[in-house]
Amino acid sequence: MNRAALRYAKAILNLAKDANKTKEINDDMLLIANTIDESSELQAFLKNPTLKAEAKINILTSLFGTKINSNTNELLKILVANKRVTLLPFVAKQYSKLFDKLQGIEIAKVITAIPLTEDLKTKVLIKVKEVTNKEVSVENIVDESIVGGFILQVGDKQFDASISGKLNNLRRTFETNHYEAKI
Repeated sequence: MNRAALRYAKAILNLAKDANKTKEINDDMLLIANTIDESSELQAFLKNPTLKAEAKINILTSLFGTKINSNTNELLKILVANKRVTLLPFVAKQYSKLFDKLQGIEIAKVITAIPLTEDLKTKVLIKVKEVTNKEVSVENIVDESIVGGFILQVGDKQFDASISGKLNNLRRTFETNHYEAKI
Protein backbone atom coordinates (compact mmCIF):
# COMPACT_ATOMS: atom_id res chain seq x y z
CA MET A 1 0.00 0.00 0.00
CA ASN A 2 2.81 2.43 0.83
CA ARG A 3 4.52 1.91 -2.55
CA ALA A 4 1.35 2.85 -4.40
CA ALA A 5 0.84 5.85 -2.11
CA LEU A 6 4.43 6.91 -2.72
CA ARG A 7 3.92 6.73 -6.51
CA TYR A 8 0.83 8.95 -6.31
CA ALA A 9 2.64 11.34 -3.97
CA LYS A 10 5.62 11.61 -6.34
CA ALA A 11 3.30 12.21 -9.29
CA ILE A 12 1.43 15.03 -7.53
CA LEU A 13 4.74 16.50 -6.34
CA ASN A 14 6.00 16.60 -9.94
CA LEU A 15 2.79 18.35 -11.02
CA ALA A 16 3.14 20.76 -8.10
CA LYS A 17 6.73 21.57 -9.07
CA ASP A 18 5.69 22.25 -12.67
CA ALA A 19 2.90 24.56 -11.46
CA ASN A 20 5.18 26.10 -8.78
CA LYS A 21 2.61 25.15 -6.10
CA THR A 22 4.50 22.67 -3.92
CA LYS A 23 3.81 24.62 -0.71
CA GLU A 24 0.14 25.17 -1.54
CA ILE A 25 -0.41 21.48 -2.27
CA ASN A 26 1.52 20.50 0.87
CA ASP A 27 -0.93 22.63 2.85
CA ASP A 28 -3.76 20.72 1.12
CA MET A 29 -2.15 17.39 1.99
CA LEU A 30 -1.72 18.38 5.64
CA LEU A 31 -5.38 19.44 5.78
CA ILE A 32 -6.50 16.15 4.20
CA ALA A 33 -4.29 13.96 6.42
CA ASN A 34 -5.35 15.76 9.61
CA THR A 35 -9.04 15.73 8.67
CA ILE A 36 -8.98 11.99 7.95
CA ASP A 37 -6.91 11.19 11.06
CA GLU A 38 -9.38 13.07 13.27
CA SER A 39 -12.55 11.49 11.86
CA SER A 40 -13.26 7.79 12.28
CA GLU A 41 -16.48 8.34 10.29
CA LEU A 42 -14.50 9.68 7.32
CA GLN A 43 -12.06 6.77 7.58
CA ALA A 44 -14.97 4.30 7.51
CA PHE A 45 -16.56 6.19 4.62
CA LEU A 46 -13.38 5.98 2.52
CA LYS A 47 -13.04 2.25 3.23
CA ASN A 48 -16.68 1.43 2.45
CA PRO A 49 -16.64 -0.60 -0.80
CA THR A 50 -20.42 -0.46 -1.25
CA LEU A 51 -20.52 3.30 -1.84
CA LYS A 52 -20.42 4.43 -5.45
CA ALA A 53 -17.54 6.54 -6.76
CA GLU A 54 -19.91 9.45 -7.42
CA ALA A 55 -20.99 9.54 -3.75
CA LYS A 56 -17.38 9.51 -2.59
CA ILE A 57 -16.42 12.34 -4.95
CA ASN A 58 -19.45 14.38 -3.85
CA ILE A 59 -18.57 14.02 -0.17
CA LEU A 60 -14.85 14.72 -0.69
CA THR A 61 -15.66 17.74 -2.87
CA SER A 62 -18.10 19.14 -0.32
CA LEU A 63 -15.54 18.52 2.43
CA PHE A 64 -12.42 19.87 0.72
CA GLY A 65 -13.56 21.34 -2.64
CA THR A 66 -13.00 25.08 -2.32
CA LYS A 67 -10.31 24.74 0.37
CA ILE A 68 -7.82 22.90 -1.84
CA ASN A 69 -5.94 23.43 -5.11
CA SER A 70 -7.41 22.16 -8.38
CA ASN A 71 -4.49 19.69 -8.75
CA THR A 72 -5.34 18.23 -5.35
CA ASN A 73 -8.99 17.96 -6.36
CA GLU A 74 -7.92 16.09 -9.49
CA LEU A 75 -5.89 13.70 -7.34
CA LEU A 76 -9.01 12.96 -5.27
CA LYS A 77 -10.97 12.20 -8.45
CA ILE A 78 -8.20 9.94 -9.80
CA LEU A 79 -7.96 8.00 -6.54
CA VAL A 80 -11.72 7.47 -6.48
CA ALA A 81 -11.86 6.52 -10.18
CA ASN A 82 -9.02 4.02 -9.74
CA LYS A 83 -10.67 2.59 -6.59
CA ARG A 84 -7.65 3.73 -4.57
CA VAL A 85 -9.33 6.32 -2.35
CA THR A 86 -8.32 4.31 0.74
CA LEU A 87 -4.76 5.42 -0.10
CA LEU A 88 -5.66 9.10 0.32
CA PRO A 89 -4.31 9.57 3.88
CA PHE A 90 -1.12 7.69 2.96
CA VAL A 91 -0.63 9.73 -0.22
CA ALA A 92 -1.10 12.93 1.75
CA LYS A 93 1.48 11.90 4.37
CA GLN A 94 3.95 10.67 1.74
CA TYR A 95 3.60 13.96 -0.14
CA SER A 96 4.38 15.93 3.02
CA LYS A 97 7.47 13.79 3.64
CA LEU A 98 8.67 14.35 0.07
CA PHE A 99 7.95 18.07 0.39
CA ASP A 100 9.95 18.29 3.62
CA LYS A 101 12.84 16.48 1.98
CA LEU A 102 12.65 18.86 -1.00
CA GLN A 103 12.80 21.81 1.43
CA GLY A 104 15.78 20.31 3.29
CA ILE A 105 13.73 19.70 6.42
CA GLU A 106 14.86 16.77 8.60
CA ILE A 107 12.08 14.63 10.10
CA ALA A 108 12.43 13.72 13.75
CA LYS A 109 10.32 10.69 14.64
CA VAL A 110 9.32 10.59 18.27
CA ILE A 111 7.86 7.26 19.32
CA THR A 112 5.85 7.48 22.53
CA ALA A 113 3.37 5.32 24.42
CA ILE A 114 0.77 8.12 24.31
CA PRO A 115 0.33 11.01 21.85
CA LEU A 116 2.57 14.05 22.40
CA THR A 117 0.86 17.24 23.46
CA GLU A 118 1.47 20.29 21.26
CA ASP A 119 3.55 21.84 24.05
CA LEU A 120 5.78 18.78 24.31
CA LYS A 121 6.04 18.56 20.51
CA THR A 122 7.28 22.16 20.45
CA LYS A 123 9.87 21.46 23.15
CA VAL A 124 11.14 18.39 21.28
CA LEU A 125 11.32 20.44 18.08
CA ILE A 126 13.41 23.14 19.75
CA LYS A 127 15.78 20.60 21.32
CA VAL A 128 16.28 18.64 18.08
CA LYS A 129 16.93 21.88 16.16
CA GLU A 130 19.63 22.78 18.71
CA VAL A 131 21.30 19.38 18.42
CA THR A 132 21.13 18.97 14.62
CA ASN A 133 21.45 22.61 13.50
CA LYS A 134 18.89 21.79 10.80
CA GLU A 135 15.32 22.71 10.06
CA VAL A 136 13.27 19.91 11.64
CA SER A 137 9.68 18.71 11.71
CA VAL A 138 8.38 16.32 14.37
CA GLU A 139 6.39 13.20 13.56
CA ASN A 140 4.82 11.49 16.58
CA ILE A 141 4.28 7.74 16.36
CA VAL A 142 2.28 6.13 19.15
CA ASP A 143 3.46 2.65 20.19
CA GLU A 144 2.04 1.46 23.51
CA SER A 145 4.57 -1.39 23.64
CA ILE A 146 7.33 1.01 24.72
CA VAL A 147 5.39 1.40 28.01
CA GLY A 148 6.71 4.92 28.73
CA GLY A 149 9.47 7.34 27.86
CA PHE A 150 10.31 7.87 24.19
CA ILE A 151 12.44 6.82 21.24
CA LEU A 152 13.81 9.63 19.08
CA GLN A 153 14.95 8.95 15.51
CA VAL A 154 16.61 11.68 13.46
CA GLY A 155 18.13 10.54 10.19
CA ASP A 156 20.20 7.43 10.92
CA LYS A 157 20.58 8.22 14.64
CA GLN A 158 18.36 6.84 17.36
CA PHE A 159 18.11 7.67 21.07
CA ASP A 160 16.12 5.15 23.11
CA ALA A 161 14.84 6.52 26.41
CA SER A 162 11.88 4.16 26.56
CA ILE A 163 11.07 1.99 29.54
CA SER A 164 10.94 -1.10 27.31
CA GLY A 165 14.41 -0.22 25.96
CA LYS A 166 15.80 0.16 29.46
CA LEU A 167 14.23 -3.15 30.51
CA ASN A 168 15.75 -4.88 27.46
CA ASN A 169 19.19 -3.44 28.31
CA LEU A 170 18.83 -4.64 31.88
CA ARG A 171 17.77 -8.11 30.68
CA ARG A 172 20.80 -8.28 28.36
CA THR A 173 23.09 -7.25 31.22
CA PHE A 174 21.68 -10.00 33.45
CA GLU A 175 21.95 -12.57 30.67
CA THR A 176 25.59 -11.59 29.98
CA ASN A 177 26.47 -11.67 33.70
CA HIS A 178 24.67 -15.00 34.13
CA TYR A 179 26.55 -16.46 31.16
CA GLU A 180 29.91 -15.14 32.46
CA ALA A 181 29.14 -16.52 35.94
CA LYS A 182 28.69 -20.02 34.45
CA ILE A 183 32.12 -19.89 32.79
